[in-house]
Amino acid sequence: MIRLHNVSKTYTLKGRRDDNGSPRTIQALKHIDFHVPAGRIHGVIGLSGAGKSTLIRCVNLLERPTTGTVTVNGQELTALSGPALNEARHGIGMIFQHFNLLTNRTVFANVALPLELMGMPRSAIRERVTPLLELVGLDDKASQYPAQLSGGQKQRVAIARALASRPKVLLCDEATSALDPQTTASILALLRDINHKLGLTILLITHEMEVVKSICHRVSLISDGELVEEAEVGDFFTAPQTRLGRDFLNDFLKLEPPRALIDRLEDTPSRNNHPVVRLAFSGDAVSTPLISRLARECSVDVSILQAKVESIQERTLGLMIAELMGTPDKTREALDYLESHDLHVEVLGHVQRND
Repeated sequence: MIRLHNVSKTYTLKGRRDDNGSPRTIQALKHIDFHVPAGRIHGVIGLSGAGKSTLIRCVNLLERPTTGTVTVNGQELTALSGPALNEARHGIGMIFQHFNLLTNRTVFANVALPLELMGMPRSAIRERVTPLLELVGLDDKASQYPAQLSGGQKQRVAIARALASRPKVLLCDEATSALDPQTTASILALLRDINHKLGLTILLITHEMEVVKSICHRVSLISDGELVEEAEVGDFFTAPQTRLGRDFLNDFLKLEPPRALIDRLEDTPSRNNHPVVRLAFSGDAVSTPLISRLARECSVDVSILQAKVESIQERTLGLMIAELMGTPDKTREALDYLESHDLHVEVLGHVQRND
């Protein structure tokens, strides 16, 4: 449904030149290859300035890529311009962080605006807008103005407006960042419902891991204009493959060793220290008594420093930070035992033995 091939985007900084006198540039996207199948909800996450907003704006060519191709619903948008591009954009809805509603138009009139610009007759507009307001739960607000609405209600108006042209794709640019947690949850539930009822493909950018956890089927991680990791959401939360992915996950889960222990961690194992590990359990491993078996079969003591269980959509994720205390041979045997089972093992460092 959405496919980006070798997409790069370079901006020229006006009035800025490098040491050779050439215009100074910034490469916001670097050779992006990206595919979102029809009917899926795909999240893109990254730090501020990573290139997330540029990427999503390239999908509907609000930003035209410097190189590469963008194909949406089987149509190569980068080959279009003028009226043909505008027509293709009717199949792509977009919502923003700050709603972008017209304050002098009612809720009904805001939703109707794109249909008016398309030249649709008034009677047809009413037939289209009325069920959309019902879908987003605002049928009783049709005659009100944006100033009379809460933030969540404003975003619902924006969603209805984005759906007015019956798009196949919905782009969400930090759509919940300005909302409180409870309102965010209601908007995500609405997007999930729209995805289910309409079969809409949703591409969503965010810096909030809770959003990815709650709604997305798949997630991509972007850093410095490059896609550095991509996985099904359950796999990403279970075992991210990059340092940045692990940092995002750890910050979200708040599962770190105590500061006093972090200050004692050593990088190199020796006969005078033992490992501190972070374990991520998924699938059957969550309910299997691995730790008790580990202590019994490998003759090590296990000190559990932190542990928690998270529900990631239809998957259960168990997380634990623990010290493995035993002889070097036994702790190595214990690590091998853990790695042979269905869990992710990360050695955070080593601490001095007390015996």
